[in-house]
Amino acid sequence: MTHSLARIFAILALPLLAACAGTAKQTSPEVVPGYEGVQDGEFFIEAVPAKYLQDGNSRTEVAYTGPEAPGTVVVDTFARKLYLVNEGGTATRYPIAVGREGLSFRGAGSVGRKAEWPSWQPTANMIRTRPDLYAAYAGGLPGGLMNPLGARALYLYRGSRDTMFRIHGTSDAASVGHATSAGCIRLFNQDAIDLYNKVPNGTRVKVRTEAESLALEGPQMLNAYGHMVPETPENVAKREKDEAALAKQEARDKAAAEKAEKKRLAACARRGIPDAECAPPESVATVTVGTSDAG
Repeated sequence: MTHSLARIFAILALPLLAACAGTAKQTSPEVVPGYEGVQDGEFFIEAVPAKYLQDGNSRTEVAYTGPEAPGTVVVDTFARKLYLVNEGGTATRYPIAVGREGLSFRGAGSVGRKAEWPSWQPTANMIRTRPDLYAAYAGGLPGGLMNPLGARALYLYRGSRDTMFRIHGTSDAASVGHATSAGCIRLFNQDAIDLYNKVPNGTRVKVRTEAESLALEGPQMLNAYGHMVPETPENVAKREKDEAALAKQEARDKAAAEKAEKKRLAACARRGIPDAECAPPESVATVTVGTSDAG
């Protein structure tokens, strides 16, 4: 083979070698089926990170032994689960976040109306008691990715009266499975869409009491990640192991943050900028205020 031909073959092989090298280095974030990113009208809903879907904190089909008829929505604010009862002794179980307003309702009602990408407006009482949080939204917030009601909302009524109890999506996926400071019943947006598509207006909604929850779910406990799980010896042992691992990770993260902060201040010093004037990187805020709404 002549030197010229060898050079030609080498040039032609470069893209293939680059492609192989690139493929070896690329890593795709894990996407859990049912929680992929989805285009919904004019909005793109990001995939739910797999780390938020662990320890049963995802939509699944389960056996159901409660007394409710198929088609009923059952909300368990103590176990932080919502069930859509199916035929044949099964149910679709969804993880939920529960806010203060979600804890204030017990008993039954029905879905009085539904909304896609609902608007949100704080009540006069919310604005009066926490103007620092709610005054900026007194005129209302249109539906969208930053709206705390998320992609869908179901509004619970008793007769013709709006109870102000909401089952809805969220702009804060990390909150699902946890107790929250405000709001009613939050689901991942993907779950809110799934439930919305299966539940017509007029659907009966049952909100369990603590006694009913204990009878059907058994004792519950918080795991290391703040999710409710059955209180078993296995889960107690797992919590201890996970807490130790989280403490180690927290220490590593703190050391990394301190190192990054030193580098940032050093960069400012090299430019003659005092520490007090060395502004940190800007972050984008997400609206995660309460969800008692008038819209």
